Amino acid sequence: MLRLKVEGMTCNHCVMAVAKALKKVPGVEKVEVSLEKGEALVEGAADPKALVQAVEEEGYKAEVLA
Repeated sequence: MLRLKVEGMTCNHCVMAVAKALKKVPGVEKVEVSLEKGEALVEGAADPKALVQAVEEEGYKAEVLA
């Protein structure tokens, strides 16, 4: 499981946009996005760089957390 820090989310619409973008990345099996924590949990074998890029293309800042 990968954990991403996501900056810029302010509402549930943001959460849905980030989740939708992450689900489109090849290898993603499950996504959970938390507005309160500013994080996304991603299960599967997706490329971490592709996950960050997908979030950033939606207009949010993302980074992989250890």
